[in-house]
Amino acid sequence: MKFLYKYGTILAIVIVIAFFSFSLDSFFTYANFSDILRSISIVTLVAIGITFSLIVDGFDLSVGSTVSLATIASASALVLHRQELFVALAVPLLLGALVGLLNAFLIIRLRLPDLLATLAVMYIINGVQLTYTKGFSIYNDMPLPEGGVAPGKFIPSFLFIGQGELFGVPFSVLLMLLLVVCAHLFLTYTKTGRLFYMTGENREAAHLTGIPVNRYRTYAYMISGLFAALGGIVLASRIGTGQVSAGASLLMDGVAAAFIGFSVFGAGKPNVIGTLLGSIFIGVLLNGLTMMNVPYYAQDIIKGALLIFALALSHIVKK
Repeated sequence: MKFLYKYGTILAIVIVIAFFSFSLDSFFTYANFSDILRSISIVTLVAIGITFSLIVDGFDLSVGSTVSLATIASASALVLHRQELFVALAVPLLLGALVGLLNAFLIIRLRLPDLLATLAVMYIINGVQLTYTKGFSIYNDMPLPEGGVAPGKFIPSFLFIGQGELFGVPFSVLLMLLLVVCAHLFLTYTKTGRLFYMTGENREAAHLTGIPVNRYRTYAYMISGLFAALGGIVLASRIGTGQVSAGASLLMDGVAAAFIGFSVFGAGKPNVIGTLLGSIFIGVLLNGLTMMNVPYYAQDIIKGALLIFALALSHIVKK
């Protein structure tokens, strides 16, 4: 059981890749693995944000709606308002930080349960984006209600984030790996990162030792919102549109990746490397199931079962 707990995720990745490679001729190819890495780059960014909220013993259900809000904000800045790259990046990131700040206010100041507070924020954000867009996507040359077409378009520098490559590697994958390394080093080797873990492990003890617990909890939710917004930017640049509720499906994938990561190398706690491996496992599995024409609703059953297994294994070993 301890061996499965420490190395089960890695073993599962190897088994799944081997199974689909023998079953599908087009699975083990550079083009397919490039697509897998592009897709998990977005999931991993969202899952890193969830990981930060889990580290401080919280939980953020609003990340999926924040992803959608960021895609709409980026697309709106470019297509409807003819802004340049800086604004298209700054506005969604600012909105993500504000969503995290709102979550922190509800949870810390008003003392609402994190699940209920972030669930309420999720509904609010969904309502805001639907009200702003009236339920329509934002895309190049879209017709405007007052007549004519949208004056702007998705500029090449923005599309490069999700579609471009450097040295034959998708830029979004390089961005994901850079942020994974930075987050891992920050949480593992800096004093501030260790204080995040101390805050989540025992809030009362951390408070008694002089750690500003509420401040670190606020930082965690703001970081969660920022990573979700960054995932929305990558998603918008990849598909070239701002789609309403585009990030809804990413919530479950991100949560599953973060919880599967608990067991990687026996960490027993939220960690960024484990989250990355959890994203890889989910990405490879869903890609193979899609190529085998498994219906998307059946894939949700499998993702739910995997999440139950990861939680049960973690609970058994801890007990």
